[in-house]
Amino acid sequence: MKKSVALVALMLQCGWLGSVQAGEAHGSAAEAEAMVQQAVALVKSAGAEKAYKSFTEHPNGAFRDKDMYVFVYDFEGNCLAQGANAKMVGKNLYIMKDVDGKPFIKDMIELVKSKGKGWYGPYKFNNAATNSYDLKKSYCAQGAGNTMVCVGIYEGN
Repeated sequence: MKKSVALVALMLQCGWLGSVQAGEAHGSAAEAEAMVQQAVALVKSAGAEKAYKSFTEHPNGAFRDKDMYVFVYDFEGNCLAQGANAKMVGKNLYIMKDVDGKPFIKDMIELVKSKGKGWYGPYKFNNAATNSYDLKKSYCAQGAGNTMVCVGIYEGN
């Protein structure tokens, strides 16, 4: 538990848990699913490298809406794209846990491996708009090869 809290504190200091302006609207479940579908389509049409760059850098505001952004992991837990903070790309976060000790990246990967797509959650995640740990859920789908493409929303949306 102490390691999980320390990791989350480190991530907060580095800005890895998102950058939502206070008062910004939250995304809905339907919007998250649609963004994942668009992201998977881009991976298939443009190729993984180009798509991941777009998810991370948001050219012309692409793949970032309200507090939603795309994140991509391979099945080993390596971050391939991260719309909230590019510093996460290249890091292995397979065993990262929320403040309650829930290994959410590992569990999302297992969901996608077993079902192909679906909702994972809830898990506690730092909400930059409220500066507190709020319940979040993520919609994930199989990406290119052994990868998952996800978009998360805060519960109640």
